Parts: sequence; C-alpha cells; structure tokens
Amino acid sequence: MKQLSDWGITSDWWRGLRGEYWVIAQGVLLFGFAILPNNKPSFIDLDSSVVSYASLGLTFVSGVGAMILLGRSLFDLGQNLTPLPYPRDDGQLVQTGAYSLVRHPLYSGVIFLAFAYASWQISWVHFLGAIALFIFFDAKATKEEVWLTEKFPAYSNYRTSVKKLLPWIY
Repeated sequence: MKQLSDWGITSDWWRGLRGEYWVIAQGVLLFGFAILPNNKPSFIDLDSSVVSYASLGLTFVSGVGAMILLGRSLFDLGQNLTPLPYPRDDGQLVQTGAYSLVRHPLYSGVIFLAFAYASWQISWVHFLGAIALFIFFDAKATKEEVWLTEKFPAYSNYRTSVKKLLPWIY
C-alpha cells in the first residue's frame, strides 16, 4: 500500500482526479493488444525474401528503439516514476536523457514495442492495434501535459523544444 501512496494513488482513486481511469484504460488496451489474433495480409507474398528482411529490419529497429526508450526513461525518471498521468506531489521535471528526445518516452517505448511485434508477426491487426495505442497515448499525454504545465512553469518552454512521442517527428 505504501508504494501506491508514494505513486500518488489515494483512497479515493475511484474519482479519477489524478488520471486513474487513464491507467485502467491503458491496461485494458494493452491486454487487448496481447490477445489480438495474428492476421497476415493476403495481398503480401510472405515467402518473399524482401518481405522477410523488411519485417526483420522493422522489428529490430522498433524493438531496439523501444528498449532504449523504456530502459533509459525508467532510469531517468527515478523517484519521479508514477503510473498516473498526474505528476507526483514531490516530483521534479525531468528534461535529460530519453526526455531530451521525446517528452513521453515511456509511452513512445510502448508504441515502438507494439510496432515491433506487429512487424515481427506481419499482422495487420496488430498494426491497427499499435495505431490505436498511439492514438490513446497521444490523448493521455495531452491530458498529462495540462497537469505538468500547471505544476512546472518550465514545462511550456520544454514543450516547444522537444517532440511529444516520436523523436524529431511528432
């Protein structure tokens, strides 16, 4: 219970004042992604070496990117880590490491991991699932940024200089 309170989860979590419903929705989406069926597109020759190498390349690049973003951002956050989009009461604004590449590297890492899995399986259903995760994390990050801007005056400037979810792109 202490860990939950350290993360900012209170006894009235059911009111959703710190974004608890975002965390629940995220869990449901990730579980849904995990149980999606692997449906390979019929219009692609899956026996082609070009498709195999492209799939392997996308899987590798996305997977390595995911591992770097996830690992580094967990390290960079340290004691600031919380599952909630609402910042910890004792939290500090982190702008270094993975947070100098994107403002939400944990979300980015999950998105890249989803794309890596979709590429590995060559599953159009998982590609759609990865797109759904991107849309969800974009919306969650937007809500989170409202709270971050309220808590940290420097966040507005940081927001203009670092992309949201995709390094150097978006």
